[in-house]
Amino acid sequence: MAVEIRLSAAEVARVRLAVSPLAETVLGVRAALGVGGHEVHRPWVREAQPVLAEEPQLPLLRTLLEGCLPSFLFPVPEERLPAFDAEVAGLRTTDPAYVVAECAAALGARAGRLPEPAVLLERAADALTRCHARLVAPHWGRMRAVLEADLGRRAVALVDGGVEGLFAQLHGDVVWREGELVVHGRRRSGAAWTVEAGGHGLVLMPSVFGWPDVIVDHSPRTAASIRYPASGVGLLWEQPRPTSAGLAAVLGRTRAALLSELGEPLSTPDLAARLGVTAGAVSQHLGALRAAGLVTTRRTGRTAVHLRTRTGTVLTAEPSG
Repeated sequence: MAVEIRLSAAEVARVRLAVSPLAETVLGVRAALGVGGHEVHRPWVREAQPVLAEEPQLPLLRTLLEGCLPSFLFPVPEERLPAFDAEVAGLRTTDPAYVVAECAAALGARAGRLPEPAVLLERAADALTRCHARLVAPHWGRMRAVLEADLGRRAVALVDGGVEGLFAQLHGDVVWREGELVVHGRRRSGAAWTVEAGGHGLVLMPSVFGWPDVIVDHSPRTAASIRYPASGVGLLWEQPRPTSAGLAAVLGRTRAALLSELGEPLSTPDLAARLGVTAGAVSQHLGALRAAGLVTTRRTGRTAVHLRTRTGTVLTAEPSG
């Protein structure tokens, strides 16, 4: 079923980008439960499932996450990259009437298994906090690098092509028609569901664990929101290439890893995503490697592509004999 998000001119001007650590935790737990997710996440799921099996509120999480998802679990971030603790604190104070309505709409008869809203919010928030600490936080550096690199790409698309250019590159299922954003579901038949932004605008959020789907909040309380697949997720769970211990001791682990990766041309966001560090840190290390003659950089338009030099390649070669 398609979803139509109606946006006034004022709301188009309020389109913004953000990341939600809470949403990534919710969707990650769902993937570990065997619902949704994608084969690309299998290495993480294999690691997460034995840990999730120890969660005392696992039956509650199954009830909430094994079908349609209640919108109260996905509050729209008020800033570009909120802290998980701030988001979960907001979850605890959600209007109980909204929780009841969302559970009834999303869960149907299964909502009868849930405790009353105050207890539900407390237990769900505590469970998600534990899941974040044990399942997501150990990988958050790499995940954040992928998500922030995607935000950078979307910001460039917005500058180059305006809102129309931004929407055109977002996902194949997202179509912009003047004043209306249409998100097509997997089934293209049936009547469209209409979402009004209510004067609050639209928030676009890249997602790791939502990949490869587009997720729309059907009943927003504030801004309308779309969670779309982040670029670079396919590289997220790849193991870093081994680097020479001796080279790491001289250059430092991050610079040695950068040099090892640069056997092929890569951009700064690509390197940040592969190594799980910020784009700023990558740029700083690349500057040092470039000054030492180990890396060369070529700029094409707005994109800088890096490659190690012959000297850099010699340094990364495994010693023979």
